[in-house]
Amino acid sequence: MAAQATVVHALWDESFEGLMGRVAGCFPRREPRLTCRNMVQGLLMVKDSANCWSLAEAIGHAGPHVLQHFLSRARFDTEAVRRSAAAWAVEQLGDREVMLVVDETGDEKSSLDAVGAARQYSGALGGIGLCQVAVHLSYVSAQGHALIDRRLYLGEAWSGDDERRELAGVPDETAFATKPQLAGDMLAEAHAAGIRTAWAAADEVYGGRELRARIRTLGHGYAIAVPTSHRVTTPGGKDKATTLLERVPKRAWMRLKTGNGTKGERLYDWAMIDVNPDDTPPGHPDGHSQVLIRRHRRTGSLSFYRTWHPDPQPISVLVSVVCRRWRVEEDFQGAKGLAHLDTGQVTCWISWHRWSLMSLLAYALLAVGALHERQRATPAEPEDHLVMVPVSPRELLALLRAFVLPRPCQDTDPAHALRWSHWRRRHQHRAADCHRRWNNVTAVAIA
Repeated sequence: MAAQATVVHALWDESFEGLMGRVAGCFPRREPRLTCRNMVQGLLMVKDSANCWSLAEAIGHAGPHVLQHFLSRARFDTEAVRRSAAAWAVEQLGDREVMLVVDETGDEKSSLDAVGAARQYSGALGGIGLCQVAVHLSYVSAQGHALIDRRLYLGEAWSGDDERRELAGVPDETAFATKPQLAGDMLAEAHAAGIRTAWAAADEVYGGRELRARIRTLGHGYAIAVPTSHRVTTPGGKDKATTLLERVPKRAWMRLKTGNGTKGERLYDWAMIDVNPDDTPPGHPDGHSQVLIRRHRRTGSLSFYRTWHPDPQPISVLVSVVCRRWRVEEDFQGAKGLAHLDTGQVTCWISWHRWSLMSLLAYALLAVGALHERQRATPAEPEDHLVMVPVSPRELLALLRAFVLPRPCQDTDPAHALRWSHWRRRHQHRAADCHRRWNNVTAVAIA
């Protein structure tokens, strides 16, 4: 047990110092550089919902002011830090069987004052609600996966409201962009940074022709979900995707494994139909375009995917790409549940981007650390009764909290906990008093 704890400590120190060393040059001053280190570590220390108050209390600050300054006013290039961190994560996760996955997720909000907050659809909320929505880019390799970029979605109402934009600090050059356009920008930036992949994948929100053509100009193949109303062109004419089912003979269906669950293998029936590409950029060859159909073997429910690659690909490869797209959902769960991506309580443009960046750094450390643990572990012998599943980021974080990460200061210093209790109560009293005074002023103005 002691040997295992020592190894976990050594691997963590190597990863943490490697990432912090990579981004250190992006900070012109020592203070924000140290605050970055403290904040990333604090995000992993805090078990409950994290914000500037809880993080500052955990890492030993006398108040939240240092973290609030870091998120909103400290002078450093946020995107330079992200690019450096993304390059580090890509190097650690390897370049074997690489694909880029785009998807959006929503964070529930209680006020329209938060930048980008609006009543809009979010799969994370299970419907329409007041939330912020951001499009993320996940780097997926055979060894592991992590989020490496994000773009906050500003709806048309937000983009066209100059007063709200000014209050939230939205840059003048930031114009309205659809989610597929944001996804294309992230893919283009990843390509410019030297990330060369064989595939890009996404759900049906991103199945439009414009993004598919843009992916092809970057040299990627793609596997993107499309709705049942999606229309394709075949030698027999133009039809809906559902109409193609009539042309699939029974012998053309293949039962393939899409993954492993706690109850065993997940099996679906799959079929592939060649279609004419409708997204060929000028000067590019047509390549090979297909519609991939997935059918649940018991319920018969159907899903459709548009795929393209410059070279012919067997159905097994296309199915593998479609199934590996779900790694981004694991990244969302990990970044929110382990690194507090969705609990920041930040309202302005800069602070949102910096909070999400710190969460992405914390989760990347867990993803890379779990990979190192898996690589270090030796395969168990068949007669060994201690066969275990590989270390996950969640399990790694539990080990780090037990052996490596410092305990939150309020758990080890009663005086510190008492000072914070006094600070919170005093601040809450002042906030309540300010609200009462403001309500009195508005009531008089209305009368």
